[in-house]
Amino acid sequence: MSSRRSFLQSLPAAAAAMAPAPRRHNVVLLLSDEHNPKFSQPYGHSFVETPNMARLARRGTVFTDAYCPSPLCLPSRSAFLSGRRVFDIQTYGNCNVFSGDYPSYGKVLAGQGVHSVHIGKTDVYNHSSTLGFSEMLLAGDRAKPGDTFVSRSPLDVQTDGAHRGGGFGPRPDPFKSDNEKVEAALNWLGKTAPGVTQPWTLTLNLLKPHFPHLVTPELWERYAGHADLPQHGMEAESASHPYAQDLRRFFGTAGYGEQQIRDLRRGYYGCITYVDQQLGRIMDALEKSGQRENTVIAYSSDHGEMLGKFGLWWKRSLYEDSVRVPMIVAGPGFEAGRRVRTPVDLHDLQATFFAATGAKRPAEWCGQPLQSIGANDGQRVVFSEFQGGGTRASAFLIRQGRWKFVYHCAAPHQLFDLEADPEELVNLASKQAGVVRRLEQELRRICSPERENLRAEEYAQRQLVALGRAPK
Repeated sequence: MSSRRSFLQSLPAAAAAMAPAPRRHNVVLLLSDEHNPKFSQPYGHSFVETPNMARLARRGTVFTDAYCPSPLCLPSRSAFLSGRRVFDIQTYGNCNVFSGDYPSYGKVLAGQGVHSVHIGKTDVYNHSSTLGFSEMLLAGDRAKPGDTFVSRSPLDVQTDGAHRGGGFGPRPDPFKSDNEKVEAALNWLGKTAPGVTQPWTLTLNLLKPHFPHLVTPELWERYAGHADLPQHGMEAESASHPYAQDLRRFFGTAGYGEQQIRDLRRGYYGCITYVDQQLGRIMDALEKSGQRENTVIAYSSDHGEMLGKFGLWWKRSLYEDSVRVPMIVAGPGFEAGRRVRTPVDLHDLQATFFAATGAKRPAEWCGQPLQSIGANDGQRVVFSEFQGGGTRASAFLIRQGRWKFVYHCAAPHQLFDLEADPEELVNLASKQAGVVRRLEQELRRICSPERENLRAEEYAQRQLVALGRAPK
């Protein structure tokens, strides 16, 4: 009897041993720079032409409410590469006078037999040569010391607002740098990928639609009839928030004229269409390589772009236009034509690399694979932060369900009902005390805003010393 019992108990283990190993897939990610998802067809825009993003959406899943870890290049990219919060690795802004030593997802994947490839812009916590990818092609590191406008109190003011404000219009060869990166990716997909015997990941980083909004004459003319103005400008209540006032002062954008604003937006639309064209080329190359059915392909961006809304430009704001990103994913594990309303972020996209390739992800890293996220989870919490230069102190974002809470360390907090008020025009913080308490509790489960604001301020003071500037 005991031998029969032992035999029966051994059956599950034997069956598991005989079962085929889970199939391991490849991953291709096109990561653009500064794309506000509202300006694309899958997110409902009426005239910005993104047929290849729409094509990818038909093949796969659109994550309608995707966020970046922090609305600025170096912090967001550092968090994505390392799987850790910005406050954890102290990459608050674009100043890189100090470096960090954290394993990248490329290094962790490579250590488990996944061939990891990175093409283009790195702009993270350390030099590209230290990141440990299997292949690092045409790397783009930020020259040290990076952005030196790190003081928050007194507030530093950038000096190139007028120059940035003129960054639009047609040029003969405005996409030279990005074109080189795309050609490298196409070459790798066509010549190298078919011979790689283990799972692989390829991340292609483009600089567009990041300013300056310079485009080809053809793309400039394509949007000649669409040089519009933001629907909500300086008259909106949200434009008067102290942090919004700080950002207009920091960037020097208060004097931008109507035609200037129209032309900046017109150029931005052309830049987005350019990125979409490159996405189409990557999708075509993947199909031609014969590996489409075994490859997850994704499109996203490192952060958004305010594009004049509330009188704000570029990033560093926790308003939706700055902190939201497109996220469209197709391939194994992603249902065609599906739309997921559950809030997600770039950490979740990075976790997707591990789920697709069958690699083990460090347990302490943030994020959950997108393959496992439900369509409309009203309890899931997404976090973002901005603690760099440009505002007087730190700010932290909690999104859960319809509610978005922004904790400002040196200004009134904000609460928005994104279902009733997707444009963030009405601050409900004083009318929804219970919601504010609940979301602040969620924030404090992640970090202490007071402690992190103090750490960020101390770090900025150390940066000022390293830059040869007397701290306050």
